[in-house]
Amino acid sequence: MRRLTLVQRARRSGFTAPERAAAELEAGAWQPEDFTHVADPDRALAACARLGLSRREGVGCDAAARPRLLAVLGLSTALADHLARHPEAARALCGSTEEAEARALLSEAEERAAMRTALEPWLAGGGRAASGEFQDAIAALRAHYYTRILSLAGWDLTLPDPLIRLPEVAAALSNLACATLEGALQLARTRVPDAHDIDFTIIALGKTGGGELNYASDVDVVYITEPRPGVSEARALEIGTALATTLAGYISAPGPESALWTIDTALRPEGGTGSLVRTLASHLDYYASWAQSWEFQALLKARVAAGNRELGENYLRATRPLVWNAASRENFVTDARVMRTRVESHIPTAQRERHIKLGTGGLRDVEFTVQLLQLVHGRVDTTIRSATTTTALASLSEGGYISRTHAARLDHHYRWLRCLEHRAQMVRLRRAAVLPTREDDLRRLARSLALPDATALLDTFARVRREVRELHQDIFYRPLLPAAAQLSADDISLAPEAARSRLASIGYRDPAGALRHIRALTEGNSRRAAIARQLLPVMLGWFAEGPEPDAGLLAFRVLSEKMGDTSWYMRTLRDGGPVAHRLALILARSRFLARDIPELPESIAWLGDDGELAPRSADALRGELDALLERRSQPEEIAGAGRWLRWREVLRTAMAQALGLLGPDDVAGAVSNAVECAVEAGVRAARCAVVAEHDGADSHPDISFAVIGLGSLGGRECGYTSDADVMFVWDGPETAAGYADALARAFMRLEQETGGVPPLAVDADMRPEGRSGPLARRLDSYAEYYRTWAEPWEFQALLRARAVGGDRALGQRFVEMIAPLRYPEHWDEARRTAIRLMKIRVEKERIPGGVAPASHLKLGPGGSADVEWTAQLLQLEHAAAYPPLRVTGTGEALRAAGAAGLITGAQEKALVEGWQAANALRQAAFVATGRTGSAAQVIPRDPRERERMAAILGAEHAADVLDRRAWAARHARAAVEYVFYGRN
Repeated sequence: MRRLTLVQRARRSGFTAPERAAAELEAGAWQPEDFTHVADPDRALAACARLGLSRREGVGCDAAARPRLLAVLGLSTALADHLARHPEAARALCGSTEEAEARALLSEAEERAAMRTALEPWLAGGGRAASGEFQDAIAALRAHYYTRILSLAGWDLTLPDPLIRLPEVAAALSNLACATLEGALQLARTRVPDAHDIDFTIIALGKTGGGELNYASDVDVVYITEPRPGVSEARALEIGTALATTLAGYISAPGPESALWTIDTALRPEGGTGSLVRTLASHLDYYASWAQSWEFQALLKARVAAGNRELGENYLRATRPLVWNAASRENFVTDARVMRTRVESHIPTAQRERHIKLGTGGLRDVEFTVQLLQLVHGRVDTTIRSATTTTALASLSEGGYISRTHAARLDHHYRWLRCLEHRAQMVRLRRAAVLPTREDDLRRLARSLALPDATALLDTFARVRREVRELHQDIFYRPLLPAAAQLSADDISLAPEAARSRLASIGYRDPAGALRHIRALTEGNSRRAAIARQLLPVMLGWFAEGPEPDAGLLAFRVLSEKMGDTSWYMRTLRDGGPVAHRLALILARSRFLARDIPELPESIAWLGDDGELAPRSADALRGELDALLERRSQPEEIAGAGRWLRWREVLRTAMAQALGLLGPDDVAGAVSNAVECAVEAGVRAARCAVVAEHDGADSHPDISFAVIGLGSLGGRECGYTSDADVMFVWDGPETAAGYADALARAFMRLEQETGGVPPLAVDADMRPEGRSGPLARRLDSYAEYYRTWAEPWEFQALLRARAVGGDRALGQRFVEMIAPLRYPEHWDEARRTAIRLMKIRVEKERIPGGVAPASHLKLGPGGSADVEWTAQLLQLEHAAAYPPLRVTGTGEALRAAGAAGLITGAQEKALVEGWQAANALRQAAFVATGRTGSAAQVIPRDPRERERMAAILGAEHAADVLDRRAWAARHARAAVEYVFYGRN
């Protein structure tokens, strides 16, 4: 293989000017491969030349130190400048990997000892050095700090995976900052008169307090002072202020050595307008009386950084209860969310997509998310109170407050963003929270993170921000958080006595029974129990928003026990936005849903998305049915698939109605589509069944076969418990009559089977000749019967006839055939009288004994049947002359009659409102009670069932709903008397 030239090797190692680099490499005896891992090989090589470093002598010849040296020089111009001023500092990069790690990661005590050693000449004997000499002390403090940074950066930049060790790097930086504050304070005490007359402490907040400092950040602090005996408070404050300003100058003021960082005191009481130094009592008085919610959030990361430890610990002990009770403050969660939004709004527009710290998906998104969870749940759970973000994330995950997957993603992305921020800051050891725009700067950062180029860096940055933002939105804006924040610590803890008292006060009839359910759900150390302990304090209140909180809690226990340890269930309740709240509401409102949701647990996930609760169109259901039937060949399986889709859509629709997302008309359309889907599946299943039963070439002739929907199915007005009124029509050779009859009978049989889901109640009694007539008729037979034998009520029934399954072309031919029959040119008085007499007979004979007519929603005065018969009489009499009346829906027919002037506007309004009120109560009664059959047509007598029904309809009290329905029924009946019966 051809040997590569030095220029080619330099290019492969990442040099952007390989020709120039080749000469400098030879001069320093460097190998291009020495620079392969370096962020900017050209910059590193130039720094080596500037510092006189080569591979033959100095640190460069130390094989162990060489990678650290070049890594630092290839990224940080500030540390290169430090080495130029202090060549001896390069020794901090020497030694084995183990030695470099031990030297980089000093404990706080070790950092303090090292700083004191560096300042010992100026602290010994009281430190009374002359002013000029004292500048050397400040220089020594700063030089020591930068040398420690050099040691840490050299180790950090050569880690195989810097994300893993990031928390240790940040902790080391925090320890160093605290030791530096201590050193500066000790120097200041030697210069400020009477400094020993007071106790003085520095409390670190922010990243320093959390043990997660950056390479270049402001250090947030508050100062506390206390006078010693014989010293006034005013004098103590004066001395303390002098100490604070003096030590700040040692760290931040211009000097022969570069300033370290800014000491930020904006988090002190009253911010920039408040006193720089306060006594402990003054601090506590402010926090008790004036502090805003964000100030307690800031105190979460408080730490004694320097000065009198006892005074600092007293401050922490006094403020900790304030921190962990802050979430109980009014609007705490809302305020925290507003603050996050405000922080984003202050970012200059040009920086918003490049801000590592404050922008969308940046570090603040993670930190605010973690802190809000801590402050809300940490009131009773001390295990999640860590001031360090990565540690807090781990404990939140362990405690079940965040899913393991979400916590792992947040943790990884947070570490990556912090590493990116660190690399950006290392360049000049100054704050750098915004991604640069220059290509060479981006390339340098990319290589420092083991990415190939600027494009890879920008792509990774965008992906990380996007994922962080999604997780932040999902967790930070959980409905659970503001609800939990409003509860007391006792309520959150579910302590038995406190829980019993709360349960009784918010409406539980059996607090003792509720406590048993709570214990069953929360006992143990499983993750399910841990999440239940978070959810239940809030959900107990949500159950109480319904009319029967005890029933809601019991239903929740039954559902949870059925789900067992299914991983997604509790996680969905915790993380799924409105899911937990909505589930609590519907379980406390609906016995039907409480019974059926456990049979289709995936329906719980629908509660998080209004789109999932929206009715599916007829086309969408047909497409889904086709997909299901591709994998099924047995008749029972085919029919079962249709019935399952119908049941699923009924469940979806009832959930949406129980939450107030659907009105009565929407419900009727959704249920009708679902029934039609089951009918279509039944036709296909019947064909398969008959073919299987008669396995012969001529035993299944080629005929057209269709199902005609009548009644509520034909009118697309199905209720939850409506029968499917149908007729079967076929066309083909007369010899196929037996085959057509077999198809109809197979359909009826297959639809009555259960197979784990409710059967479809099919009623074919409205066919010609009723039960004594053939189940299926040929098209011309129907035409002959209706021309010769049909009664007026049969023409009335045909008004709602519509093709709902099988051969649609045949169905349309049937509809065209009956058009002159159901829209007759003449409707005489005899037929009108026959219809009226039949209506009177229905009212008398079909209302069950013992049921008050006014409570029967279908057959009672002003009920749905009253209005439907009225609309149908108008159609029979006038549809031939007024084509808009040729519709199958009741509401459509009434509106068309009103538009045609056949009824007055007031009559139209009364009829429509009466019909809608009756249907709404019928739907709500089923969802509330789960009853079917004739009982589903009657207003429940049980007051609790009435309250459930009212809640489903969005009313506060059942009396309001029943009064409105009674009013609507009276007005509807008055219109019926006039229009249908012709009574003035």
